[in-house]
Amino acid sequence: MNPTTSYDAYCLKAKRCETANVNTLIFDHTLQRAEPGQFVMLWLPGIGEKPFCVADAAPFSITVANAGEFSALVHQMRIGDRVWIRGPYGHGFKLRGQKHLLVGGGYGAAPLLFLVKLALKRGHAVQVCLGARSAEDILLADAFHHAGCTVMVATQDGSRGLQGLATHAAEQALRDFQPDMLYACGPLPMLSALALICREKTVPAQLSYEALMRCGIGLCGSCELDGQTRAAAAIPPGWLTCKDGPVFLMNVEPEI
Repeated sequence: MNPTTSYDAYCLKAKRCETANVNTLIFDHTLQRAEPGQFVMLWLPGIGEKPFCVADAAPFSITVANAGEFSALVHQMRIGDRVWIRGPYGHGFKLRGQKHLLVGGGYGAAPLLFLVKLALKRGHAVQVCLGARSAEDILLADAFHHAGCTVMVATQDGSRGLQGLATHAAEQALRDFQPDMLYACGPLPMLSALALICREKTVPAQLSYEALMRCGIGLCGSCELDGQTRAAAAIPPGWLTCKDGPVFLMNVEPEI
């Protein structure tokens, strides 16, 4: 086995239902050196492997939407079942400043709770904007609230919070909260819209992208973003989601 693709076995110790088709799976070990925004490759022997964002590192947890054959099998896991993990991979979020605005669209809320815990531990101010189709699709709103941050919710059908998109809530928060940095994860159209908003307002942003990842280590090139998505955030050609991302730092000054 190639050393860059070595696996560790993790045993499922708990499951938590988040929505009708989203579960958080909690395993029996800490994922060493993991940062918010990074991902792992999860392998089911005889079936294959897929990438999942790190929902927490201690204990290692992933939040999984039942959205396909592989994720359905992960959902069906029972307490005591084992999976094989390699990673963590990629570049995650980096806390900058003291006031943080986090925007999660749909399943994109999953990696942001890990970031919230780190920010609040440092005594920073955090506001979270969550968006989804309807109230039953909003993910982790109570968890963010109980962690100690302000939460704004937007639903497309108006069944909870502001009627509209997560970007509408984010625009309001940018005006009222005036954060030092915006962090976001969600569908590509949402990220592109936020990139344009932040570029117009000269607000630095860290945007976490999802793409088709086969190798997870920058060898196959399958996870390069399309030209339109790259243009919105001024991402250079050849930027690979798995190796250079998943988080892209936009208008962010380098650390000294």
